[in-house]
Amino acid sequence: MTLTLALQLCQVFGITSLLAFGGGNAVIPQFQMLTVEHYHWLTSRQFTDAFAIAQAAPGPSTLIVSLLGYRAGGVWGALIATAAMVVPTSIIVYVMARLWNAGHGEHRLRHAVQNGMAPIAVGLILAGGLVVAREAESSILQLAMTAVATIILCASKVNPLIVAVCCGVLGGLLSA
Repeated sequence: MTLTLALQLCQVFGITSLLAFGGGNAVIPQFQMLTVEHYHWLTSRQFTDAFAIAQAAPGPSTLIVSLLGYRAGGVWGALIATAAMVVPTSIIVYVMARLWNAGHGEHRLRHAVQNGMAPIAVGLILAGGLVVAREAESSILQLAMTAVATIILCASKVNPLIVAVCCGVLGGLLSA
C-alpha cells in the first residue's frame, strides 16, 4: 500500500462519510463514481458484487466500505477506508448530540432540521438503489424478480430475508 493510495482512501471515504444521511446506502452513487469511474479500483461488476455481499451480510450497511477498501488496497485498504468512513462522522455526531441535547425545550430549528433530513435520506437511498440496478447485468428475469420483490416488500409485511432467499433460490434454479 502506497501513501498516495492511503490518502486517496481517506479522501474518498472520509469526505463521502459526511454526505451519508440515511446510512451507507445513501452514498452508493458517490462510491460507485469514485471507486469505479474515477480511481478504477473496481469494475462495475465488482462494485455490484461488493454491494450485494455487503447487503447480504449481517451488520451495518457500511460494510461495503470495507469491501471497496479491500479491493483497492488489501487488508490495510479495508482498515483505512473503514476508519475514514466511521471516525469523522462519529466525532461530529458526538459533538452535535452534546450541543443538541444541551438546548432546553422544543425549538423550531430542531423540528425543521429533523423534518428536512428524512426526505434527503430517502432520496439518497433511492439514488443508490438506482445506481446499483443500472450497474447490474440484468436479464428480463432478473428485472422481473426485482419488480416482484419490490412490490412484495412495499405492499406486505413479509420478512425481507424470506424474499431474498426465495429470489436467490429462484435465480439459482433458473440459471442452472
